[in-house]
Amino acid sequence: MTNRYMVTLAYDGTKFAGFQSQPNQRTVQSVLETAVNKMSTAASFVHIFGSGRTDAGVHALGQVIHFDLENDIPEEGIVNGLNSLLPLDVEILTAKRVATTFHARFTTHGKRYLYRVSLGRFVNPFKRFYTGQYKYPLKVDLIKAALPDVIGTHDFSSFVASGSQAKSHIRTIYDATVKEDQTTGEVVFEFYGNGFLYNQVRIMVATLLEIGNEKRPVHDFLRLYEVKDRNECRATAPASGLYLKKVYYK
Repeated sequence: MTNRYMVTLAYDGTKFAGFQSQPNQRTVQSVLETAVNKMSTAASFVHIFGSGRTDAGVHALGQVIHFDLENDIPEEGIVNGLNSLLPLDVEILTAKRVATTFHARFTTHGKRYLYRVSLGRFVNPFKRFYTGQYKYPLKVDLIKAALPDVIGTHDFSSFVASGSQAKSHIRTIYDATVKEDQTTGEVVFEFYGNGFLYNQVRIMVATLLEIGNEKRPVHDFLRLYEVKDRNECRATAPASGLYLKKVYYK
């Protein structure tokens, strides 16, 4: 009998070439599959399936994967076993047996991303792998005024990087927030939506920072939806500040 496991994990993306397996590259998927196959008693290779890809340098607080095992391993055994086999920049948080109809990617209902921006003239050496850096003056109130324009169903063609294979650029953002933390010297964005295009969050953050710096009018997102032109928002925030926070299912 095959058992399907839904696993939630966190990882530091600094030393990974992204989530998806690539030839001769260290990826999250490749180290996970190495660990899972050490636990498997099956003769055939066990593949893992993720809720989506993250790029090189992008982190995860709540990535979700699934895989099938012929072994009957308790959920706690999956957590303990994989954590004993994985490198220190990956941690298994939870494991749960699920129906074989569950699919980490195709049954998602939404995702939440977090983006951390470190403010200051110079790069903090202890944050350089975990935040984006913005050294220019920033009016967070202007960003807050722009965020209602982000929420809703829009054509995000101006906010997708080249290389995207998505057939449609229409996505729905359910919630978008920004908070300034005076203690850490950071501005933190969160976006919750039904799905995101290639580099969409990083391009939106870069555009919002330009609004906060008064390089763009507050409601420029409305114009950008209409023009559908990536050249109108060329900046992309660094991968280091982006975190996949949570994946939503029924």
